[in-house]
Amino acid sequence: MHRVVALVHPVQSTFELGCAVEVFGTKRSEVPQHYEFEVCTQIPGPVPTTAGYDMFVSQGLSALDTADTVIIPGWLPVGDPLPGPVRSALLRAHARGARLVTICSGVFALAGTGLLDGRSATTHWARAEQLQREFPRVHVEPKRLYVDHGDVATSAGAGAGFDLCLHLVQRDYGAAYAAVLARHMVFPPHREGGRMQNAPPPPPGESLDDLFMWTEKRLGASLSVGELAARLGISRRTLARRFADQLGTSPGAWLLSQRVTAARTLLEETDLSVEAIATRVGLTSAVNLRRRFRAQAGTTPGAYRRAFREANHDPQDLS
Repeated sequence: MHRVVALVHPVQSTFELGCAVEVFGTKRSEVPQHYEFEVCTQIPGPVPTTAGYDMFVSQGLSALDTADTVIIPGWLPVGDPLPGPVRSALLRAHARGARLVTICSGVFALAGTGLLDGRSATTHWARAEQLQREFPRVHVEPKRLYVDHGDVATSAGAGAGFDLCLHLVQRDYGAAYAAVLARHMVFPPHREGGRMQNAPPPPPGESLDDLFMWTEKRLGASLSVGELAARLGISRRTLARRFADQLGTSPGAWLLSQRVTAARTLLEETDLSVEAIATRVGLTSAVNLRRRFRAQAGTTPGAYRRAFREANHDPQDLS
């Protein structure tokens, strides 16, 4: 069992802590439980929260000594210095192999350990300049939803914490288990960390929404980036710029991601063969689907389907 410990700090944000609790600490009778979840703080006792109430935390920093993953779900006020005992506990945990993860402003605490020096990190876009100013040796990427280096990981604000946590679940136990968990949370499909967290609204006439709907209905066709551009009556270069500005990705990468996402849904909800699914989503062959699926989901379509059904306690294996 993977042990996750959240390190809380007064005044603790209830939402950021809730992200970690929902993914790692909520028991669901229909879903296998792979994580143990606990909460600790520097001085056990009442911890004030942003919601106006105190929560009682009984465990101190020693809880970090046996954690596999340590989560810092926010650090408010962000200007608070990192206390020496907390810094030492985090460095000890990291030195013995624990993964250190932050949500939103929690990156300020992690940066205080020095473990982010020379590495990229992200946080809520509104705090990115302050993070860069206070920790100039950290390469701040304010547009990213999350950044994962394996031993340390940081996320932007609010919902990006869910994205990072589900990404870690996928790393730990596979894409199928993460998909089952997201479905029970009624959470949208997993977003990659490179997606933009605060893309400005597109100028009038430059929205891609109509193109998205048009493409969704035609995934089975062999669409090209040129055809997408032609649909909008613009050049490929202009289309690439709009995708970069609005999504932080390229038209080709977005189209491939949509095809793999559609394949994942068909693997979850139908008994279609891998070959048939490849045709339906425009990946032409089972070989191509397997290659693309493995690159994005880290597993094969057949293994994904089996794991998804086992996680849902489906006694039949129809893959």
